[in-house]
Order: sequence, then structure tokens, then C-alpha cells
Amino acid sequence: MSGGDSDAALLSIRGLRVEMQSDAQTATVLNDVSISVSPGEVLGLVGESGAGKSVTGAAVIGLLEPPLCKTAGEIWFEGRRIDTLSPRDMRRLRGAGIGMVFQDPLTALNPVFTIGRQLIETIREHTGMGHGAATERAVELLDEVGIPAARDRLRSYPHEFSGGMRQRVVVALALAGHPRLIVADEPTTALDVSIQAQVIALLVRIARELNAGVILITHDMGVIAEAADRVAVMYAGRVVEIGPVAEVLGSPRHPYSQGLVSSIPNIGTRVDILPQIPGVMPRVGALPEGCAFHPRCQKCLPVCTQTPPDQHILANGVGVACWAVSGPPQ
Repeated sequence: MSGGDSDAALLSIRGLRVEMQSDAQTATVLNDVSISVSPGEVLGLVGESGAGKSVTGAAVIGLLEPPLCKTAGEIWFEGRRIDTLSPRDMRRLRGAGIGMVFQDPLTALNPVFTIGRQLIETIREHTGMGHGAATERAVELLDEVGIPAARDRLRSYPHEFSGGMRQRVVVALALAGHPRLIVADEPTTALDVSIQAQVIALLVRIARELNAGVILITHDMGVIAEAADRVAVMYAGRVVEIGPVAEVLGSPRHPYSQGLVSSIPNIGTRVDILPQIPGVMPRVGALPEGCAFHPRCQKCLPVCTQTPPDQHILANGVGVACWAVSGPPQ
């Protein structure tokens, strides 16, 4: 259920399974995740905390840490399988081919080094430029992401920037190696609304102008509606619905997607209480049998409590994993 042509994709994730392994038990974190991203496309990954969005991003960039372990599936980037690369080769690809924008810029930036030093070292690491050329490239990157007086700010430290400016610097770092894919994990969570809009607009512009793919990980459906071309809705480690943003948000088919969309306030309608999805997402290692969403689902069928739903592609190209939509198995 990739929702795109995986053969022509920049990134193709096929049947990805990630488990949390310990001496006591093995628990499934991601189960049969299949998505693709094309050049110039923004793909949104959306869902509640614990849905598996950030783990999917970490798997793409090779940053799964124990006890997480990939146990099945393949990840292809520009026609090359990358989930089997050595740690050394993956480090080369990370930054040069795939850039990462983290949620908290303070964890991505070293507080004891200037912004210039961090940018210049990153540029030299991934491009082989000399110090002078890398310095000019650093100024260009800060200009591109909207940092005023870019050359002067090379001497500044992270604490001398506002939260929004720090996040712009993190985006500049992600672009330092001319990546063809950017994984942005909750890049606007800690920012106020006006700065959120600026950072999202920046990521969309990068995708369009550089023809780079962007995976935008968020729990905010408003951000998805504003920025993404396609959206993959995740629940309990699975993609339950995927397709064009206009289709998925305009007429969601999976009951979980419907719940997420209905919880978005409408400016033109006054309501006292917004609809909410009853219950909570199951913990890793405590997934119910059958469809993981069935304890919270008002459209639950008997088969939902026994058998996980197959992936079903609708006529409009939207993929849905729900027996209530596709009909029970024959």
C-alpha cells in the first residue's frame, strides 16, 4: 500500500517490520509498513504518539537503537537498497543523500560551538570542500533558510538564536550535503504558530525548488493539510490509510482517520465539545488480536477482533486497511 509508483520512487519502504527485543519478550513496533516518496513530494506521516511515525523515520536514516531492531522488509533509496548498508556506508549516506531535521533544535546543535563551525564542518564532511568554499556555502545556506545577516551570524552560538531561528539552522544543516531526501521529525512542535508556518513553508519550498523528497512526521493534521501532497495515517505500527491529502482529509475512509479529521475544529462552526476517539492506543507488546484499532472502533465487525485487515486500494487510489471498508474476507 505505497500509494505511489515504488519503481520510480526516490524512497521505497517495503514490508518494514521493527521489533523491540529483550530477554523477557519480543514486541512488534512496526508491522508491514510500505510507503514511497517521489522527488519533489512531501509525504506526511500522521498519527497519535506511539503510532510508529518516528520509528519509521529512524529506520530510514539508519538510527534504530537497541532494543529496536529491523526484522523484516526492505528500504530502497534511489534504486539502491540501504537497510543492509554497513554502519560506515550509512553514515556517508546520512547527510549527503538523506538529511534529518529533528524535533528539538537544542539537541541537534552543539551548544559549545558556533553555528558557523557546525555548518562548515558538516559541509566539508559531506562535500570535500575546502574551508573557504565551505564558509561561503554556509552563508548561502543561512540565506536560503531566511537567517538575516547570515555572514555575521556564523559567529553566533545556538543560545543566541530564537527557537524559530535555531530550527532554521537545523534545516540548513540538513541541506548541507545536498540531500535528495529530508526526514523532518515533528519539526514545529516547540514553535509558536507563526514560526511553525514559516518552517513548514521552508520545507515545502525546498521540496519544490530542489526536487527533494520530504517525509514530514507530525501529529498535527493542520500541518499535513497545509504542507503535504500525500499522507500516511499510522496506528499502532501500521499504515491504516494512505493517499492524496485532498482525498484522505476530505473523505477519510478508515474509522481512525475519520476520528482524527473530525477532531479538527472548523472555524466556521461553533461547537462546545469536539468529537474524540474513545480509549487510548494500545501499548507496544499489548496489541489486541485482529485489528489493533477494533477496541476503539464504532464500526467493528466480528472479523476485526480476529484477523488483521488486508490492505485494499480504492478506486481513487487511496489505500485502506479496514474490513468495514473492503468487506470481510471470503
